[in-house]
Amino acid sequence: MQCFSFIRTMMIIFNTIIFLCGAALLAVGIWVSVDGPSFLKVFGPLSSSAMQFVNVGYFLIAAGAVLFALGFLGCYGAHAENKCALMTFFLVLLIIFIAEIAAAVVALVYTTLAEQFLTLLIVPTIKKEYGSQKDFTQVWNSTMEGLKCCGFNNYTDFEGSPYYIKNSNYFPEHCCSGDATEPCTKAKAEEKAVKGCFNQLLHGIRTNALTVGGVAAGIGALELAAMIVSMYLYCHMK
Repeated sequence: MQCFSFIRTMMIIFNTIIFLCGAALLAVGIWVSVDGPSFLKVFGPLSSSAMQFVNVGYFLIAAGAVLFALGFLGCYGAHAENKCALMTFFLVLLIIFIAEIAAAVVALVYTTLAEQFLTLLIVPTIKKEYGSQKDFTQVWNSTMEGLKCCGFNNYTDFEGSPYYIKNSNYFPEHCCSGDATEPCTKAKAEEKAVKGCFNQLLHGIRTNALTVGGVAAGIGALELAAMIVSMYLYCHMK
């Protein structure tokens, strides 16, 4: 009985933390969606992360909502000894765990396929919105500055974009190694041959593979522990 009470208390504390983290992510996600420029000003050095390839605000809102719901289910289920809430908590966590494993397998085995898919998704958006949509342009400028890269694949991604047309067929300075002393022409961009951001991102991940793997393993272990604990409580409740 003492073991059950201890595990139940730890479950409540653990899920309260998850609940608060989810609320914080939701708040930040809403902030980014409503006022992206001020967020970029505050977190400029961190803006060269993988999240720059998706809508940061919606990503944070989605992640925050999932954590918020998980924290509530786990905390309420343990505190009220509600089997339905605990089973829902277990199933949601199991789905997330399986999805993470599937995503890792796809990332390892189908990197080329993922690159082709993202190219079809991102490059047309660059050609359509870079130079006309303020937040999108700021995000890409921050990404290119942080990763020392140019476009998704290379400088050709910007051909035909609003920026390219407005600036007399010149490319962003990042495509010429950040040299702002003279316009970045096609000849200069070809000479500098700055790598695309996707390749730079992959290089960074491979360079820090042990750290990334350790973090992923740690998250997976926490999820497994949470599922085991939730099932233990479920089985020992009257």
